[in-house]
Amino acid sequence: MKSSPTEATLPHLIGPITQLLPMSGLPAKGALPDSALPVLENTGILMEGERIREIGPFDKLERDARRSGTAVTHLSGEHVGLPGFIDAHTHSCFAGSRARDYALRNSGRTYLEIAESGGGIWDSVTQTRKASREELGSLLEMRCRQFAADGITTLEVKSGYGLSIAEELKMLRAIADAAPRVAQDLVPTCLAAHSMPRDMEGSPEAYLEELQAGLLPVVLKEGLARRVDAFVEKGAFSPSQILPYLEFAQKLGFEITLHADQFTTGGSELAIRVGARSADHLEASGPAEIAALAKSRVVATALPGATLGLGCGYTPARALLDAGACLAIASDYNPGSAPMGDLLTQAAILGAAEKVTHAEVFAGITFRAAIALGLDDRGILAPGMLADFVLFDTDHYNEILYHQGRLRPSSVWKKGRRLPDNTATQ
Repeated sequence: MKSSPTEATLPHLIGPITQLLPMSGLPAKGALPDSALPVLENTGILMEGERIREIGPFDKLERDARRSGTAVTHLSGEHVGLPGFIDAHTHSCFAGSRARDYALRNSGRTYLEIAESGGGIWDSVTQTRKASREELGSLLEMRCRQFAADGITTLEVKSGYGLSIAEELKMLRAIADAAPRVAQDLVPTCLAAHSMPRDMEGSPEAYLEELQAGLLPVVLKEGLARRVDAFVEKGAFSPSQILPYLEFAQKLGFEITLHADQFTTGGSELAIRVGARSADHLEASGPAEIAALAKSRVVATALPGATLGLGCGYTPARALLDAGACLAIASDYNPGSAPMGDLLTQAAILGAAEKVTHAEVFAGITFRAAIALGLDDRGILAPGMLADFVLFDTDHYNEILYHQGRLRPSSVWKKGRRLPDNTATQ
């Protein structure tokens, strides 16, 4: 799926785009009224290689293109364009199903009760350990095809269902295997500190020390990830248990992101303390946590997929934005608590539930999600940025979230290349 170095290097113009929302010139933090959205009408995007060379009125760009012999894709009908979507938190590398967990939750069992009885994360660990590296890579490729059809052009992917040095490496190597074969850019994250392995005798501290000695140096040496994540929560790891592990990872040069404040508080405070790139979940965050996050440089990532999967409360997105936080929105796609894996639908529902404006939702799945991943070459459509964008067959951007996921991209462009229309099934 990836372009060769010589492919798509010639200039290429596409348009006219009825409304283009480049998401440029907007603040990284805080509330965004819809009136702040930059909306360019009857616009063209001139691409050269993988990047945008110019954005401007299509008629002018087309005249220039005809004179210079530049290739032109002339769109018919109405179209709305946005930067390619960025899903900044997923667990897309796994094997098996947790449909039983879902049935148990709908029967009244809680997430923690199911985990304590042997289900939950450990169920996915058992099934993922049975899969080969090749099988995991193939499963990830299949899921990425669907994500591409949904407009996802950059995808974060965590390990975390191995929970041993060998199995975590198997997962990260499977992600690396899949990366050149999928349309998206994959951002791998080492989540070996997802939960305490049930088949290990000893303390959480002993497990984390084992990861420090035997896993993280190998991940670094092989270039398997530049990010480390941990689940800071009751039933997983406490702030005091995980802090030495995070500090060790930082000394090796890893960026930190955390699962924080999902059921109990403490994780977001730790994220701020260690200077994490993001704190994700935050459903349990209260006024003190919200205020602290807003004052920090930590991106607050809402995961509405977990809310829908678990039937619990939403991340306090409106309060975080009003306090001045940087809010990203991600799917949390995983086999247990967030099996939907539909970022656009989930973001639209979060907007309705938390009164998040269209501008804030679009920011949360484009340039603010890029900030959460430490990427500065995408999430905005401007000269020099990657030519990652999506087009919708409609005449106004309001229609996209109004349909809550039913309106899908008519075309998806990654690094200047249009992805096949049958991306979801090829």
